[in-house]
Amino acid sequence: MSSLRDEIHEQPHVLANLLDRQAQNTARIASAIRARGAHYAVIAARGTSDNAARYLQYLFGALNRIPVALATPSLFSIYRTPPWIGEALVLGVSQSGQSPDIVAVVEEARRQGALTVAITNASGSPLAQAAEHVIFLEAGPERAVAATKTYTAQLAALALLAVQLAGDEQRLDELRRVPAAVARTLALEETIAQVAQRYTYATECVVLGRGYNYATAFEIALKLKELTYIVTEPYSSADFRHGPVAIVERGFPVISVAPQGAVYQDMLALTRELAGREAELIVISDQEEVLQLARTPLRLETSLPEWLSPFTCVVPGQLLALYITLAKGYDPDHPRGLKKVTETR
Repeated sequence: MSSLRDEIHEQPHVLANLLDRQAQNTARIASAIRARGAHYAVIAARGTSDNAARYLQYLFGALNRIPVALATPSLFSIYRTPPWIGEALVLGVSQSGQSPDIVAVVEEARRQGALTVAITNASGSPLAQAAEHVIFLEAGPERAVAATKTYTAQLAALALLAVQLAGDEQRLDELRRVPAAVARTLALEETIAQVAQRYTYATECVVLGRGYNYATAFEIALKLKELTYIVTEPYSSADFRHGPVAIVERGFPVISVAPQGAVYQDMLALTRELAGREAELIVISDQEEVLQLARTPLRLETSLPEWLSPFTCVVPGQLLALYITLAKGYDPDHPRGLKKVTETR
């Protein structure tokens, strides 16, 4: 089929491998964070990695009560006016570890005396060399341009760090159940392969999520843009109500990411409103009430706690992007104008 499909299916193994091999390492890093007493975190990332960083904003905030800011790498690499972040925990997140602007943030943070952590799939990369600590993604080579297994591996690395920092054994047990849940979610592939043909007509789309799945909305939108070339915009359900909802009319494609959890009722209410506007609804959920509103319901067979739902919710989006790409006759492994490693300065 394709390298992309293979890598989507490798995710349960990659996640299990990371949770096993990086447990002691992340525990040591968590101890170093506690010893340093960092009260806020700054994350430098681009693209898919930036979407993983959005997940950590919720995770660190809820589990560790640590506020998280996304860095502005251009201040470090182009304007050369870096802000003071010497008292922060600074994380550089990058699959390749090659992008000079991300490396610049970590190098400057370490010069200022900050505790620095690299999360990367390349142990010998410039990013890994720049940071004081490294969490290796254990994902193996990723041949397709679009990141899939490294994205969920980043989520796992960040979740493992947050849980170790919180010292929460119950959540650690919940996290260990994620690989099996992702494996069960892959059973949606046949359904998605069948419905993908319906969406070859689409030229624009919106993806909605909130809370922990705000990151999921961004990541699904990115996969659709880079693989299918559909103009896809991600929004939180709250932001979408503040104006953008006006674009939705009959037949407008909307993907609603609405698993159980604290934001479910809000997502349900907005999805119901969009059904009233006769939007073309694709719903990713484990809840029957919202699935019944969909033209294309993508039912999650496993319900995870909300803080872990991004692992399973993103998989239908990955598969949807893959099969729409194939239905359009495009090469899912080599999107036009893109390369595997993007270096920005």
